[in-house]
Amino acid sequence: MAVLSQTSDSSESRLQASGEPSRRGSFGNQRSLTNEGLVPTYAAEASRAIVGGTSISENYAFAGVHHIFDQHRDAVTSVRFANNEKYLLGCSSADGNLSICRLDPPCVLFMLQGHHGKVTGFEWSLSNDLLVSGSLDSTVRLWDATTGSCVRTVPDPAGAAILSCVFQPANNNMVVTGNDKGLVQVLNISTGIYLKGGSSQTTGCVLCLTFDPTGKLLWAGDDRGYIVSYLFDLPTGKLTKGKRMVVAENCPITCLSARQWASREARDPSVLANCGLINALILYSVQGSDGSLSLKRKFYVKHRLRTPVRSSFCPIMSFRQGACIVTGSEDQCVNFFDVERAKPLLNKLQGHSAAVLDVCFNYDESLLASSDAHGMVILWKRSPV
Repeated sequence: MAVLSQTSDSSESRLQASGEPSRRGSFGNQRSLTNEGLVPTYAAEASRAIVGGTSISENYAFAGVHHIFDQHRDAVTSVRFANNEKYLLGCSSADGNLSICRLDPPCVLFMLQGHHGKVTGFEWSLSNDLLVSGSLDSTVRLWDATTGSCVRTVPDPAGAAILSCVFQPANNNMVVTGNDKGLVQVLNISTGIYLKGGSSQTTGCVLCLTFDPTGKLLWAGDDRGYIVSYLFDLPTGKLTKGKRMVVAENCPITCLSARQWASREARDPSVLANCGLINALILYSVQGSDGSLSLKRKFYVKHRLRTPVRSSFCPIMSFRQGACIVTGSEDQCVNFFDVERAKPLLNKLQGHSAAVLDVCFNYDESLLASSDAHGMVILWKRSPV
């Protein structure tokens, strides 16, 4: 098991070899970055003092492995820390089960059994008392996180496989699902009823969904390379289609994450997208109230297949120089990028023996969870700074 710190030279050369232009010139210009307001700036000395004045590369050095979980028999499709919890982790797997783990001391609290097909993803409720999961068995399930029992099972109206599901952040009674027939649908999980006016057809299988923090904007990514934005009406659950954009024709969008970088130096709402077949992790800025996306930067990540690779924003970034994102990869590594640097690769964590499918920090970034296609979950300890 190794933790490897690596410069960005190898990433930059691979980007050029893959036909992607180097960002050395445009992203080396500090003035343009400051004007765009994307990331914390070098002028933010007082803010830097709050986090100890460490560089972003120092901050994402790791000391080793905290624990390894192997309770699942197949790929672990998603890992998620509970909200504002350092030591509570959920996992979903292609073996049809989910698990809830305590990390101090490490143990599996519950195995959530009931799905009859691959669990494609799940999410914690804001209060951490519930989990919602979707599966290829065409059902959405609601789980009691305190007991591990299934509270409700809701079949897809068309009998389609559920490929993605998310809670509505402003109202956890609502869940949005995406299926393999191209439908984005709003479900009242308390009643088990799909809402009238809360469905929309997309161009392909809906592989991923993400809300902005307000719950008023939703983005869906499909297997044909499109990202579609929706306006969400909170009182009724009605979806109104906003903008549709193509990232790359017939290349699957395997993950979307949205972030409101709330600090006085960095106010740009942003969306992060993994795109298979073209080896790309792409950062967009959100333009306007309809969810339109504007390209900010593209990073090289090994993603040549349709592997469901996921990524995320690092939770603590508001006051540091630079801003960090972390992603899984088919190279069996966890990859860290600084969105500001000309050579963006900050670090690689090596230890998995299969493609890394998902990554997630706990809220204070003391632990990072990563999962792979062989069913292993590694908990990494960040170095003290």
